[in-house]
Amino acid sequence: MIELLGVAQRLQGICLRERWPFCFIGGIALQRWGEPRVTADVDAMVYGGYRDEQRIVGTLLREFAPRIPDAESFALARRVLLLTSDENIGLDIALGGLPFEALMVQRASNFEFLPGISIRTCSAEDLVVLKAFANRPRDWLDLEGILVRQADRLDWNYIEEQLPPLAAAKNAPEILVRLRQLRTDCEK
Repeated sequence: MIELLGVAQRLQGICLRERWPFCFIGGIALQRWGEPRVTADVDAMVYGGYRDEQRIVGTLLREFAPRIPDAESFALARRVLLLTSDENIGLDIALGGLPFEALMVQRASNFEFLPGISIRTCSAEDLVVLKAFANRPRDWLDLEGILVRQADRLDWNYIEEQLPPLAAAKNAPEILVRLRQLRTDCEK
């Protein structure tokens, strides 16, 4: 975990140097808000709107090795840059452009995981939205851990504002039903 946090700190330093809005999502944020589990990669979101992607991708490709051939084209088409660190830790960098993503980085805050290792993560509510939207079996297990650990501290009005448009864009209204049911189950 220390090596993973070191890679996250390196990426965070680049984002701060470049003045990019960013936050860590995925497994690192889950360590803060949910039931901690082993994570093998660093997931982050860098917000460039729909104008700065090429510069962000180019800069990060000079700092980290690509994980796939033609990573730049893949990133610009799919909005995720797949990298690897010198320590052989994968980095998945989402290229943010949606209003929700802009709001997510504004709401992000620093958390000291270990003495001297402070990492900027998304909020618990934004992690709930991201995990529900991803809608994979592992994400639902993670969501249960977040809901149990955060209990009555979650801002459900915010979650209910942000998730429906994303679920609609994905044509997956069942995500909302499933999250509401999980919330009910966890509150019992």
